[in-house]
Amino acid sequence: MLLYLTEWLVRYESGFTVFRYITLRGILAVLTALLISFVVGPAMIRRLRRYKIGQTVRDDGPQSHLSKAGTPTMGGALMLVAVAVSTLLWADLGNRYVWLVLLATLAFGAIGLVDDYKKLVLKNPRGLAARYKYLWQSVVGLAAAVYLYAIATTPAETALLIPYLKDVSIQLGPWFILLTYLVIVGSSNAVNLTDGLDGLAVLPTVLVCGALGVFTYAAGHVEISAYLKIPYVPGVGELVVFCGALVGAGLGFLWFNTYPAQVFMGDVGALALGAALGLVAVTSRQELVLLIMGGVFVAETLSVMLQVASFKLTGRRIFRMAPLHHHFELKGWPEPRVIVRFWIITVILVLIGLASLKIR
Repeated sequence: MLLYLTEWLVRYESGFTVFRYITLRGILAVLTALLISFVVGPAMIRRLRRYKIGQTVRDDGPQSHLSKAGTPTMGGALMLVAVAVSTLLWADLGNRYVWLVLLATLAFGAIGLVDDYKKLVLKNPRGLAARYKYLWQSVVGLAAAVYLYAIATTPAETALLIPYLKDVSIQLGPWFILLTYLVIVGSSNAVNLTDGLDGLAVLPTVLVCGALGVFTYAAGHVEISAYLKIPYVPGVGELVVFCGALVGAGLGFLWFNTYPAQVFMGDVGALALGAALGLVAVTSRQELVLLIMGGVFVAETLSVMLQVASFKLTGRRIFRMAPLHHHFELKGWPEPRVIVRFWIITVILVLIGLASLKIR
């Protein structure tokens, strides 16, 4: 929106041409989303407390969590507001990738909002039934996948890149739709499973999204993409602004969500953030790099899958409790230790993922 204003102002003052640079608008998106979070956050937390929209805690989990009962939840809506406003202010609104990622992210947030509303306001412990939640996730994920396949103009835009290997890719054809669907829905649920401790999910999301912003910038730049030997995807560089907005919103939310949390994000935030990561990775053709950088999310998801499979097949549990972060808590690790160590692991994995830009 402001981009159009600056384009008009360029006619009177050439200095406004600086706003044409995606990097500057990405930085401004970070700061704008951060400011919105700081301004809106306290009022939102007060309102959630007033309406008693608080967390319910399982009594079979770590005993340290019992004190968290009643903590305001659905705070992920704060991030979605900050991301949407910041993106609309600084992004090129004529860019189809911006609209696709933003609308799909908000759609996943709406699914999480319904689930949270049923659990916390209507006091239905099941929330949105799993089959309906998965159905609507599938509808949005498939719609995004089909759209991306339909607008692809080069074979590289529907190929699976193999990280660290020069000029190695797998042409997917229509299978691109299935891969994209799995990445979006899988990433959404993986972040949701990770969101179990104060700040555990949001900072890894910020780190991974920031790194994906680097990939989108490179993929959307003709010369840089050619130099780094990654597919050139016209227009995808504008997603730097969206990634910046998400980074700023995530850091702003972490201000209130850090241990001990004043607010939890709920499904409205977790489902949306995961879907956003999946979508940005797909549009920049970095699905496997997302798998590496989001290793914490992958480990949390695998721990749940292995736990369920083991219990059904053998009657035994592999972990003391799943997802994985609860296992370490029950082993005696204090919550802050689990959180910070998972953050450190994410930093390492993100650096490994970024190294794939040069190691080919």
